[in-house]
Amino acid sequence: MSETSGAAAAGRVPFGQRLAAAMDEHGPLCVGIDPHPGLLRDWGLPDDVIGLGQFATTVLQATGPHVAAVKPQAALFERHGSKGVLVLETIIEMARDLGVLSIVDAKRGDIGSTMQGYADAYLRDGSALAGDAVTLSPYLGFGSLDPAIEAARDSGRGVFVLCLTSNPEGASVQHAVDDAGLSVAAGIARSAGEVNRIATGNESDTSWGPVGLVVGATIGDAARENGVDLAAVRGPLLAPGVGAQGAGAAELAQVFGSARHAVLASSSRGVLKAGPDIVALRQAAIVASREAAQALGRA
Repeated sequence: MSETSGAAAAGRVPFGQRLAAAMDEHGPLCVGIDPHPGLLRDWGLPDDVIGLGQFATTVLQATGPHVAAVKPQAALFERHGSKGVLVLETIIEMARDLGVLSIVDAKRGDIGSTMQGYADAYLRDGSALAGDAVTLSPYLGFGSLDPAIEAARDSGRGVFVLCLTSNPEGASVQHAVDDAGLSVAAGIARSAGEVNRIATGNESDTSWGPVGLVVGATIGDAARENGVDLAAVRGPLLAPGVGAQGAGAAELAQVFGSARHAVLASSSRGVLKAGPDIVALRQAAIVASREAAQALGRA
């Protein structure tokens, strides 16, 4: 089933089109809903389910209508057990009701029926955990993600696959090369581009397919040095580290080159530290979105 027919069956515009429209309207910023224990403490909230719910609801209501997407970090909800997962489900539903795109940052990755289970949980209609997209880990092989990619395509949702991350440990896997000299990161990007070309169904179609990549904004020359063609992905690039707290225009040109138009900048602490005041949070999100647009040449 093609992305277009799958989305039509679900009654939903494909995720790539919805995200592109949201970025055009609100700017290229995604705000993380990251209820770290330290942030809860700084906000004067208890590190329990009550504090979790107050934090997440405040962030969503303050920033959601002013940014392209929000990104709840699943692990920081899961640490509170089943009641924390219920809060995550509530936030996903609230985002949907507000018309705000949600990217569930779960970084799931497995094989066979287990991967199918994750796909059903995060990408199928009817699941309370299904936002508009989910992050995935491809390090059991890109092909292991097929159930999730198929579910995303059929439901008009999206996935963001880890490709080049800024953590020091990532290079030992992502920069590794095979016998033909192809790096792991380049293989992931190439596979994502192939899926997106098939999904859009037209080489001249510049719209994004269902597969995006996670690429750190502070990785310097890593994409070029590892042969990663980001412009050929034909999908959005979720990029932590953009703006006043990280990479500026020069750094972004170095990392993303001609693919800068596809960058969705991710900010968490840079915005969340303005809380718990809802007006201050809203203003921080608006300023961060403006800074990201300027750095990415969208202003």
